[in-house]
Amino acid sequence: MAEIEIPEFFTCPISLEIMKDPVTTVTGITYDRESIEHWLLSTKNCLCPVTKQPLPRNSDFLTPNHTLRRLIQAWCSSNAANGVDQIPTPKSPLAKTHVEKLVRDLKVPRYSQNALEKLHALATESERNRRCMASAGVAEAMVHHVIIKSFKQGKTMSSLEEALKILCLLWSPAYLVDNRNNLKNLIAENFDFLNSLTWILQLHINKNVKIINEAMPILKLAVEVTDSTPLGNLEIEFFRVIVSVMKNRALSQQAIKSALNVLIETCPLGRNRMKIVEAGAVTELVELALEKPEKNLTELVFILLAHMCSCADGREQFLQHSAGIAVLSKRTLRVSPTTDDRALHIFSMISKFSASNEVVQEMLRVGAVSKLCMVMQADCASYLKEKARGVLRLHSKTWNNSPCIQVYLLTRFQT
Repeated sequence: MAEIEIPEFFTCPISLEIMKDPVTTVTGITYDRESIEHWLLSTKNCLCPVTKQPLPRNSDFLTPNHTLRRLIQAWCSSNAANGVDQIPTPKSPLAKTHVEKLVRDLKVPRYSQNALEKLHALATESERNRRCMASAGVAEAMVHHVIIKSFKQGKTMSSLEEALKILCLLWSPAYLVDNRNNLKNLIAENFDFLNSLTWILQLHINKNVKIINEAMPILKLAVEVTDSTPLGNLEIEFFRVIVSVMKNRALSQQAIKSALNVLIETCPLGRNRMKIVEAGAVTELVELALEKPEKNLTELVFILLAHMCSCADGREQFLQHSAGIAVLSKRTLRVSPTTDDRALHIFSMISKFSASNEVVQEMLRVGAVSKLCMVMQADCASYLKEKARGVLRLHSKTWNNSPCIQVYLLTRFQT
């Protein structure tokens, strides 16, 4: 293959590989369909890679170049003996009318399961299919005719997991670039959707890990686009369910991250912070931090802990955990600036508002004070050093007597 000279106009300007499905844009340049569609979805400004002229993001404006495809196929066939792979004729684009028929079949009990399976197969096949399905109202059908219907009937349909999988595929980051408002309108009209997802989680938390893994990213997305007013009126049972998800180590990392993001998103609204604390989130966050999770997960844990420790009940629950201050100290300067910032915020809240003699001594005993001194000497942002200085200044008279602390640091902060 390396010794064969490939005609230049057979290769895609983006991938530099032989085109399998050549299409021509409105600028007159031909690309491989997969490459140009990915380009249009992944770039902020839709410009032709060759001419730099504007391109419509919609792939409906891509014209199949059948003549060039046949030339490429003929060339591949004539060079098959030299190791060149054959290029099959690409499938015809998915017809919107076909998808709409499958959506109608969802409403007919004897056809619904078969329709769901076909829709899932189509969604898995390609991004092009997913865009067609989104425009044909498949997501709305999953929400209304499967998920909410299952919730209102109070029984888990066999199609529920399939519907969640389809939604996960359709509501991809690429789709949300141009359709976030559409999704927001859909969910705003159906607060039952949030209730349905909560019901699914509650029903399957200890039974069906796959359904929980599919449902949590959808719930996270739903919470992100829902208006703040209804989110501020969530019941405590909602938070108990999310904390239960957070506790289940059999779930995927994505599901646990989604649970943390849901709590972070809802925490500042109404009395949610108190409800989250009451649901036992602080204890579970400390337990999760003790397991040394990956960087992104640790950051989410510390962001949420900082929210919780901004209120008295949250700090009390944090300090009741025997490893709370210790894990805070352990992770500082070991994960990321975000983690350091949130850890120092928690230290500050504890030192100002919950600093009993026992707590102050505990900070010294588990190395928290030493770590604060290390922050003062570390190569980190000046505002982090200022936070550490503020905490050290608050109780320097007590800590100054310890041989474990560098006296020259603490004497600077005596009041």
